[in-house]
Amino acid sequence: MSRALRISYAIMAALLVLVASFGLGTLLLTALFGYFALQKLSIRGNRLIGAALYIVTVAALGTGFFLFARQAYVTLPKIADATVPVVVNYAVERGIELPFSDYESLKAAALDAARDRLANVGRYVTVAAFHLALLIIGLVVALSVFLNRRWDVDDDPRIAKDSLYAGVVRELATGFETFYGSFARVIGAQIVISSINTALTAVFLLWNGFPYPVVLIGLTFLFGLVPIVGNICSNTLIVGVGLTLSPQMALFALIFLIVIHKLEYFVNSKVIGARIKNPMWLTLVALVLGGELMGLSGMVLAPVVLHYIRVEASKRKELE
Repeated sequence: MSRALRISYAIMAALLVLVASFGLGTLLLTALFGYFALQKLSIRGNRLIGAALYIVTVAALGTGFFLFARQAYVTLPKIADATVPVVVNYAVERGIELPFSDYESLKAAALDAARDRLANVGRYVTVAAFHLALLIIGLVVALSVFLNRRWDVDDDPRIAKDSLYAGVVRELATGFETFYGSFARVIGAQIVISSINTALTAVFLLWNGFPYPVVLIGLTFLFGLVPIVGNICSNTLIVGVGLTLSPQMALFALIFLIVIHKLEYFVNSKVIGARIKNPMWLTLVALVLGGELMGLSGMVLAPVVLHYIRVEASKRKELE
């Protein structure tokens, strides 16, 4: 292993540590998503067309997400109001102990938590503004890199091609390409899986007359981008809403979702393949660590980093 390669590895590791330490997961994730979208939108490699379609797509998605978030903000409390009493009564009838005795105690605890959050509303607004700024910067960075991703090392006569600096830059460029390749494979496949899951779930919800279908379908897709944990969250929400219709519907929903996820495992093996498979326990550990370090963005990035490490470790000779 050359000295330039070792330095490039150290720089990559330091960058990931800095991203986690300063809460820049949103920036990194947005930049990667943006570049991924630009690659898909560029028709026959035409970057200008890709950039134009990218700007239109970002504007459309931003508007759609704002409208969805506004509807979810109104609908989620209604789902809680309808679901929690049914869950509590169902548990009491069957002697199941819950961390709250009744709906009123749960509401009281939720209100206390809300008061605590409102007391720190300024801090939350600051954090939200910070992440919004990171999101915008990430989108701009993706567009800038897409339009001009040259490092200009080989074209600079002042830099010797066999110098340590030139070697490190070339290894870093390769490392970034490998990292993006891991992102494209993992997240690209995850989007396909989540889309299939969302489409089948949407048919089930609409066919059986579930309330609040728009919010449930939207959250199913967003949760689906987070491996393992996302499916648990969306399934719990859907089964809870199904319980408000009838215990039989909740059971039917649970069975249907289990069948869907069994189908996902088959599709996962076809779409992703054995190249990026990791043991479930290792993925879970990565998700927990990513969540603790960078929140939701860290959970999304965790499988990407895991795959990147695996690819780099697989193509390099063991250190002597």
